[in-house]
Amino acid sequence: MKYALFLGCNIPARVQQYETSARLVLGRLGIAIEDVKEFNCCGYPLRNSDFKTSVLFSARNLALAEKLGLNMITLCKCCYGSLKMAEHHMKEDSLLRDEINEILAKENLEYKGNFEIKHFLSVLYSDIGINTLKEKITMRFKDIKIATHYGCHALRPSNIMQFDNPVSPVIFDRLVELTGAKSIDWALKLECCGAPLLGINDDLSMNLTKNKLTDGKQSGADYLCTACPWCHLQFDSVQKMMIEQQRINSHLPAILFPQLLGLTMGIDKETLGINMNQTDLIELKSEK
Repeated sequence: MKYALFLGCNIPARVQQYETSARLVLGRLGIAIEDVKEFNCCGYPLRNSDFKTSVLFSARNLALAEKLGLNMITLCKCCYGSLKMAEHHMKEDSLLRDEINEILAKENLEYKGNFEIKHFLSVLYSDIGINTLKEKITMRFKDIKIATHYGCHALRPSNIMQFDNPVSPVIFDRLVELTGAKSIDWALKLECCGAPLLGINDDLSMNLTKNKLTDGKQSGADYLCTACPWCHLQFDSVQKMMIEQQRINSHLPAILFPQLLGLTMGIDKETLGINMNQTDLIELKSEK
Protein backbone atom coordinates (compact mmCIF):
# COMPACT_ATOMS: atom_id res chain seq x y z
CA MET A 1 0.00 0.00 0.00
CA LYS A 2 1.14 3.51 -0.82
CA TYR A 3 -0.39 6.87 0.07
CA ALA A 4 0.25 10.54 -0.57
CA LEU A 5 0.92 12.00 2.89
CA PHE A 6 -0.83 15.30 3.60
CA LEU A 7 0.77 16.93 6.64
CA GLY A 8 -0.93 20.31 6.54
CA CYS A 9 0.60 23.40 8.15
CA ASN A 10 0.45 22.78 11.88
CA ILE A 11 2.32 19.50 12.20
CA PRO A 12 5.64 20.51 10.57
CA ALA A 13 5.63 23.80 12.49
CA ARG A 14 4.40 22.82 15.94
CA VAL A 15 3.88 19.05 16.39
CA GLN A 16 6.81 17.45 14.60
CA GLN A 17 6.65 14.44 16.90
CA TYR A 18 3.31 13.49 15.33
CA GLU A 19 4.87 13.27 11.88
CA THR A 20 7.94 11.44 13.20
CA SER A 21 6.00 8.82 15.15
CA ALA A 22 3.44 8.30 12.37
CA ARG A 23 6.16 7.75 9.77
CA LEU A 24 7.91 5.25 12.05
CA VAL A 25 4.71 3.29 12.67
CA LEU A 26 3.70 3.27 9.01
CA GLY A 27 7.21 2.14 8.09
CA ARG A 28 7.02 -0.78 10.51
CA LEU A 29 3.72 -1.73 8.88
CA GLY A 30 5.18 -1.68 5.39
CA ILE A 31 3.19 1.34 4.24
CA ALA A 32 4.91 3.43 1.57
CA ILE A 33 4.54 7.22 1.73
CA GLU A 34 4.82 9.73 -1.11
CA ASP A 35 5.77 13.24 -0.01
CA VAL A 36 4.24 15.84 -2.30
CA LYS A 37 6.16 19.09 -1.96
CA GLU A 38 3.54 20.98 -3.97
CA PHE A 39 0.82 20.44 -1.33
CA ASN A 40 -0.52 23.67 0.15
CA CYS A 41 -2.76 24.63 3.10
CA CYS A 42 -6.00 22.64 3.22
CA GLY A 43 -8.05 25.85 3.29
CA TYR A 44 -9.46 25.32 6.78
CA PRO A 45 -8.63 28.84 8.06
CA LEU A 46 -10.61 30.36 5.16
CA ARG A 47 -13.73 28.23 5.21
CA ASN A 48 -15.90 30.78 7.02
CA SER A 49 -14.50 33.88 5.32
CA ASP A 50 -13.90 32.82 1.70
CA PHE A 51 -15.69 29.59 0.87
CA LYS A 52 -14.63 29.31 -2.77
CA THR A 53 -10.95 29.90 -2.02
CA SER A 54 -11.04 27.32 0.77
CA VAL A 55 -12.47 24.76 -1.67
CA LEU A 56 -9.83 25.72 -4.25
CA PHE A 57 -7.04 25.16 -1.72
CA SER A 58 -8.33 21.69 -0.87
CA ALA A 59 -9.17 20.80 -4.45
CA ARG A 60 -5.63 21.62 -5.58
CA ASN A 61 -4.26 19.17 -3.00
CA LEU A 62 -6.76 16.55 -4.08
CA ALA A 63 -5.85 17.02 -7.73
CA LEU A 64 -2.14 16.65 -6.96
CA ALA A 65 -2.73 13.33 -5.19
CA GLU A 66 -5.05 12.17 -7.95
CA LYS A 67 -2.43 13.00 -10.59
CA LEU A 68 -0.08 10.61 -8.81
CA GLY A 69 -2.78 7.94 -8.72
CA LEU A 70 -2.59 7.71 -4.94
CA ASN A 71 -5.11 7.80 -2.11
CA MET A 72 -4.37 10.51 0.44
CA ILE A 73 -3.61 9.95 4.13
CA THR A 74 -3.96 12.82 6.61
CA LEU A 75 -2.82 13.09 10.22
CA CYS A 76 -4.85 16.21 11.06
CA LYS A 77 -8.60 15.90 11.56
CA CYS A 78 -9.15 19.55 10.63
CA CYS A 79 -7.37 18.90 7.32
CA TYR A 80 -9.30 15.67 6.92
CA GLY A 81 -12.58 17.54 7.43
CA SER A 82 -11.62 20.30 4.97
CA LEU A 83 -10.51 17.87 2.28
CA LYS A 84 -13.63 15.72 2.67
CA MET A 85 -15.91 18.76 2.58
CA ALA A 86 -14.20 20.02 -0.59
CA GLU A 87 -14.57 16.58 -2.14
CA HIS A 88 -18.27 16.64 -1.30
CA HIS A 89 -18.84 20.10 -2.79
CA MET A 90 -16.87 19.28 -5.92
CA LYS A 91 -18.93 16.14 -6.51
CA GLU A 92 -22.30 17.70 -5.70
CA ASP A 93 -21.92 21.12 -7.38
CA SER A 94 -20.98 20.79 -11.06
CA LEU A 95 -20.76 24.57 -11.56
CA LEU A 96 -18.32 24.91 -8.68
CA ARG A 97 -16.31 21.91 -9.93
CA ASP A 98 -16.03 23.39 -13.42
CA GLU A 99 -14.96 26.76 -12.05
CA ILE A 100 -12.33 25.23 -9.74
CA ASN A 101 -11.04 22.89 -12.46
CA GLU A 102 -10.70 25.83 -14.83
CA ILE A 103 -8.32 27.44 -12.33
CA LEU A 104 -6.48 24.16 -11.70
CA ALA A 105 -6.01 23.64 -15.45
CA LYS A 106 -3.48 26.49 -15.41
CA GLU A 107 -1.18 24.05 -13.56
CA ASN A 108 -2.22 21.10 -15.68
CA LEU A 109 -4.29 19.73 -12.81
CA GLU A 110 -7.85 18.42 -12.69
CA TYR A 111 -10.01 17.04 -9.92
CA LYS A 112 -11.99 14.00 -11.04
CA GLY A 113 -12.69 12.33 -7.70
CA ASN A 114 -11.33 8.89 -8.52
CA PHE A 115 -9.50 8.31 -5.24
CA GLU A 116 -10.00 8.33 -1.45
CA ILE A 117 -9.10 10.63 1.46
CA LYS A 118 -8.33 8.76 4.67
CA HIS A 119 -7.30 9.68 8.17
CA PHE A 120 -4.35 7.90 9.76
CA LEU A 121 -6.65 6.02 12.16
CA SER A 122 -8.86 4.79 9.30
CA VAL A 123 -5.84 3.47 7.42
CA LEU A 124 -4.70 1.54 10.50
CA TYR A 125 -8.14 0.18 11.29
CA SER A 126 -9.62 -0.52 7.85
CA ASP A 127 -6.76 -0.79 5.34
CA ILE A 128 -4.11 -2.49 7.49
CA GLY A 129 -6.53 -4.19 9.85
CA ILE A 130 -6.57 -5.35 13.45
CA ASN A 131 -4.99 -8.75 12.78
CA THR A 132 -1.97 -7.30 10.97
CA LEU A 133 -1.48 -4.72 13.70
CA LYS A 134 -1.52 -7.47 16.33
CA GLU A 135 1.30 -9.24 14.50
CA LYS A 136 3.49 -6.14 14.71
CA ILE A 137 3.01 -5.60 18.44
CA THR A 138 5.86 -7.00 20.54
CA MET A 139 4.71 -5.83 23.99
CA ARG A 140 1.46 -4.67 25.56
CA PHE A 141 0.69 -2.13 28.26
CA LYS A 142 -0.47 -3.28 31.67
CA ASP A 143 -2.87 -1.46 34.01
CA ILE A 144 -3.02 1.67 31.83
CA LYS A 145 -6.30 3.52 31.25
CA ILE A 146 -6.73 5.81 28.26
CA ALA A 147 -9.31 8.50 27.49
CA THR A 148 -9.62 8.68 23.69
CA HIS A 149 -10.41 12.08 22.19
CA TYR A 150 -12.05 11.69 18.78
CA GLY A 151 -12.21 15.36 17.85
CA CYS A 152 -14.99 17.10 15.96
CA HIS A 153 -14.03 17.21 12.29
CA ALA A 154 -13.64 13.48 11.71
CA LEU A 155 -17.15 12.74 12.96
CA ARG A 156 -19.35 15.58 11.71
CA PRO A 157 -21.12 15.93 9.34
CA SER A 158 -21.19 12.15 9.43
CA ASN A 159 -22.71 11.63 5.97
CA ILE A 160 -19.71 13.41 4.46
CA MET A 161 -16.87 12.38 6.78
CA GLN A 162 -17.83 8.67 6.89
CA PHE A 163 -15.16 8.09 9.54
CA ASP A 164 -17.19 6.36 12.25
CA ASN A 165 -20.54 6.44 14.02
CA PRO A 166 -20.78 10.10 15.17
CA VAL A 167 -22.81 9.23 18.28
CA SER A 168 -21.00 6.09 19.36
CA PRO A 169 -17.62 5.80 17.60
CA VAL A 170 -15.41 2.78 18.27
CA ILE A 171 -12.44 2.85 15.89
CA PHE A 172 -10.09 4.82 18.13
CA ASP A 173 -11.03 2.80 21.23
CA ARG A 174 -10.38 -0.52 19.50
CA LEU A 175 -7.03 0.67 18.22
CA VAL A 176 -6.03 1.82 21.71
CA GLU A 177 -7.04 -1.51 23.25
CA LEU A 178 -4.76 -3.36 20.83
CA THR A 179 -1.90 -1.91 22.90
CA GLY A 180 -3.17 -3.61 26.06
CA ALA A 181 -4.42 -0.32 27.52
CA LYS A 182 -8.05 0.03 28.56
CA SER A 183 -10.08 2.66 26.72
CA ILE A 184 -12.39 4.15 29.33
CA ASP A 185 -15.92 5.47 29.03
CA TRP A 186 -16.16 9.15 29.91
CA ALA A 187 -19.05 11.60 29.64
CA LEU A 188 -17.25 14.35 27.69
CA LYS A 189 -15.52 12.01 25.24
CA LEU A 190 -17.04 13.61 22.13
CA GLU A 191 -17.01 17.24 23.28
CA CYS A 192 -14.84 19.88 21.57
CA CYS A 193 -11.28 20.28 22.89
CA GLY A 194 -11.58 24.09 22.83
CA ALA A 195 -8.80 24.70 20.29
CA PRO A 196 -10.91 26.66 17.73
CA LEU A 197 -11.58 29.34 20.36
CA LEU A 198 -8.00 29.86 21.49
CA GLY A 199 -6.90 33.37 20.62
CA ILE A 200 -10.53 34.48 20.25
CA ASN A 201 -11.90 33.71 23.70
CA ASP A 202 -9.13 32.14 25.77
CA ASP A 203 -11.24 31.78 28.90
CA LEU A 204 -13.94 29.82 27.12
CA SER A 205 -11.35 27.77 25.23
CA MET A 206 -9.53 26.80 28.42
CA ASN A 207 -12.78 26.11 30.26
CA LEU A 208 -13.74 23.57 27.59
CA THR A 209 -10.30 22.01 27.92
CA LYS A 210 -10.46 22.03 31.71
CA ASN A 211 -13.88 20.32 31.69
CA LYS A 212 -12.61 17.54 29.44
CA LEU A 213 -9.41 17.02 31.41
CA THR A 214 -11.31 16.97 34.71
CA ASP A 215 -13.88 14.50 33.39
CA GLY A 216 -11.20 12.23 31.93
CA LYS A 217 -9.25 12.28 35.18
CA GLN A 218 -12.32 11.64 37.34
CA SER A 219 -13.32 8.78 35.03
CA GLY A 220 -10.04 7.03 35.84
CA ALA A 221 -7.83 7.87 32.87
CA ASP A 222 -4.05 7.85 33.21
CA TYR A 223 -3.59 9.51 29.80
CA LEU A 224 -5.56 11.34 27.16
CA CYS A 225 -4.82 10.06 23.65
CA THR A 226 -5.09 12.24 20.56
CA ALA A 227 -4.79 11.84 16.79
CA CYS A 228 -4.98 15.47 15.67
CA PRO A 229 -2.34 18.21 16.04
CA TRP A 230 -4.83 20.90 17.08
CA CYS A 231 -6.34 18.71 19.77
CA HIS A 232 -2.92 17.56 20.93
CA LEU A 233 -1.66 21.12 21.29
CA GLN A 234 -4.74 21.99 23.33
CA PHE A 235 -4.34 19.05 25.70
CA ASP A 236 -0.55 19.29 25.81
CA SER A 237 0.89 22.79 25.37
CA VAL A 238 -2.25 24.66 26.46
CA GLN A 239 -2.73 22.31 29.42
CA LYS A 240 0.83 23.13 30.51
CA MET A 241 -0.03 26.83 30.23
CA MET A 242 -3.17 26.28 32.31
CA ILE A 243 -1.12 24.54 35.03
CA GLU A 244 1.35 27.43 35.09
CA GLN A 245 -1.54 29.90 35.37
CA GLN A 246 -3.08 27.76 38.15
CA ARG A 247 -6.27 27.24 36.17
CA ILE A 248 -6.13 23.52 37.03
CA ASN A 249 -4.64 21.75 40.03
CA SER A 250 -3.81 18.38 38.48
CA HIS A 251 -2.98 17.25 34.99
CA LEU A 252 -3.86 14.45 32.57
CA PRO A 253 -0.87 13.78 30.29
CA ALA A 254 -1.54 13.76 26.54
CA ILE A 255 0.04 11.28 24.15
CA LEU A 256 -0.34 10.94 20.38
CA PHE A 257 -1.67 7.61 19.20
CA PRO A 258 1.31 6.73 16.95
CA GLN A 259 3.53 7.32 19.98
CA LEU A 260 1.40 4.92 22.05
CA LEU A 261 1.32 2.32 19.29
CA GLY A 262 4.99 2.81 18.46
CA LEU A 263 6.01 1.91 22.01
CA THR A 264 4.23 -1.44 21.69
CA MET A 265 6.15 -2.06 18.45
CA GLY A 266 9.44 -1.71 20.30
CA ILE A 267 10.30 1.82 19.13
CA ASP A 268 11.99 3.78 21.92
CA LYS A 269 10.32 6.86 23.37
CA GLU A 270 13.11 9.26 22.34
CA THR A 271 12.80 8.22 18.69
CA LEU A 272 9.01 8.64 18.91
CA GLY A 273 9.48 12.18 20.20
CA ILE A 274 7.66 11.61 23.48
CA ASN A 275 10.13 13.98 25.15
CA MET A 276 8.71 16.73 22.87
CA ASN A 277 5.31 16.45 24.54
CA GLN A 278 4.80 19.22 27.10
CA THR A 279 2.82 17.33 29.75
CA ASP A 280 4.95 14.89 31.74
CA LEU A 281 4.09 11.23 31.28
CA ILE A 282 4.15 8.81 34.17
CA GLU A 283 6.09 5.59 33.63
CA LEU A 284 4.17 3.30 31.29
CA LYS A 285 3.80 -0.22 32.65
CA SER A 286 4.18 -2.96 30.07
CA GLU A 287 4.54 -6.69 29.68
CA LYS A 288 5.98 -8.83 26.91
